[in-house]
Amino acid sequence: MTQTTKGISQKGIQRRQMLAGAGLTAAVAATGGIATAAAAQDSVQGWDHECDLLCVGSGAAAGTAAVTALAAGARVLMVEKMPILGGTTAKSGGVTWIFNHFILREQGIADPKADALRYVVRYGYPRQYNPNSPTLGLDETHFGVVEAFYDHGAAAIDHLRELGAVQFKQFRLFQVDKPAPDYADHLPENKVPTGRALEPAVGSGSSQGGGSLASQMHAYLKAKGTPILTRTRVTRLIKDASGRVIGAEAKQTVSGQGEKIIRIKANKGVVFGTGGYSHNVALCDMHQPAVYGSCSTPGSTGDFLPIAQEAGAMMGNLGLGWRTQVVLGEALKTRGIGLGAFVLPGDSMILVNKYGKRVVNEKRDYNDRTMAHFSYDPAHEEYPNHLMFMLFDERSIDAFGGAFPFPVNKAEQPHLIEGMTWDEVFAKIDAQLAGWQDRTGGVRLAPEFSANAKAAISAFNGYAKKGVDPEFGRGKYLYDREWHLLFSARREGTRQPENPFPNNTMHPFAPKGPYYAIVLAPGTLDTAGGPQINANAQVLGANGQPIPGLYAAGNCVAAPTGQAYLGAGGTIGPAVTFGYIAGRHAVRA
Repeated sequence: MTQTTKGISQKGIQRRQMLAGAGLTAAVAATGGIATAAAAQDSVQGWDHECDLLCVGSGAAAGTAAVTALAAGARVLMVEKMPILGGTTAKSGGVTWIFNHFILREQGIADPKADALRYVVRYGYPRQYNPNSPTLGLDETHFGVVEAFYDHGAAAIDHLRELGAVQFKQFRLFQVDKPAPDYADHLPENKVPTGRALEPAVGSGSSQGGGSLASQMHAYLKAKGTPILTRTRVTRLIKDASGRVIGAEAKQTVSGQGEKIIRIKANKGVVFGTGGYSHNVALCDMHQPAVYGSCSTPGSTGDFLPIAQEAGAMMGNLGLGWRTQVVLGEALKTRGIGLGAFVLPGDSMILVNKYGKRVVNEKRDYNDRTMAHFSYDPAHEEYPNHLMFMLFDERSIDAFGGAFPFPVNKAEQPHLIEGMTWDEVFAKIDAQLAGWQDRTGGVRLAPEFSANAKAAISAFNGYAKKGVDPEFGRGKYLYDREWHLLFSARREGTRQPENPFPNNTMHPFAPKGPYYAIVLAPGTLDTAGGPQINANAQVLGANGQPIPGLYAAGNCVAAPTGQAYLGAGGTIGPAVTFGYIAGRHAVRA
């Protein structure tokens, strides 16, 4: 179906300044979806463009909504505020985590709903989880959203495949050629601990996967004549007299003209898939425990939050995020980092806090491991793990160099600390902290750091020889061992032997230097907090009822899976699913 629109000019447009973003006010507007007089009056003015469904953003969520609505016969218009398409999806590995998908079914692997829902709620909402409750301890809205993820995730993948929009294959860990374990493979509620992660069958891999996933959706839309406007930032919604969202107003940057305001009529509704707010410092300071840097693209400034608030949306949990540790020095220099410290490499390596104590299993997944930064000590009124210190020896940097944050060549990591003795390393750590203390809440090493850190290293050496970590269970579960093989693959040309000890994630530290350290801090892949949606991907008003014509999916809403990053692709799976749900529901409404 060929679609038309007027007044589209995309060539030669200058890059505009990204929204720095004023902080979102603490109070949520309580209009409950009732149109204001100004909004109602707006609806009688002229329109620059008209469509059935307006999709805001161009990543997995908005892309899936657009493809789904277009395939159902709707006229679709996509707008993207950045000069290039794909959002943070394009920067990701493109892995998509889905229950009961077609490959599991082909393999005869059962992924029953009751068990699947228990896994999500146990992992994502541990404080509310009640296995004896019909809603597992959640309210009806949150349970309905979790249920919708299961009910429609596989259907979303099947639909994209049947349309020829995106093809998928099972994501496998190439070092062991096995399906990837979930991030909580060990939970008893998880009955299918491996194999739920998919990736694009074309252009798969960490460097191309997300770009391939997004670009395949864009290619499908363009082949059908769908207009896609870049450098176009939606700033407000337009409602009719009944309170239904019927369009949006946007600022579009046009070459030689600067910004101009355009109005877009959307007969079926508006779907937001605009990402989180990791690059809005004011919002992060208000709602997040700490975000020093983010892997998300610069467009993740939380645009949807004030728009939804003005429309009368109910806010869900604004403090959620998809978390990763980041190299502090890099993040302080550039908030938009290239890579997070996802799966920490090395076997002769530990993390310690400002007191020199281990506080976490260093081989846990990035989302869960990063949450260890936020532990509060009420006896000393502080966050002792606010920063962590990655300690390692020559074996680890030589054997696994090139696995971030280890460099292949030491000069490639400007924030690497090196010393011939641990005391030299510790002194350099504290000197580095002194230069950053105005930006870190004054974190410095405690007087007892050296003694405690040396004791932690000595204890770890004993654990490594026995193969058991009695403190944090490092290497106990499948996730630790198999993801370690992927991110700690031995470097070609290394002088270090294979790990001969019984637990491949642990090796004793060398008795002599050189030794090394890198300071790590909490960051994000992106935030995952925002307005609350229901099972139809409709944004709820302050009265708990859907705002007619307003949909959202992806990182711009409160995460459907709560705090749980279920497995590789744990962000894109829900984004694709609720984009699909939004596209279908809007067309049928």
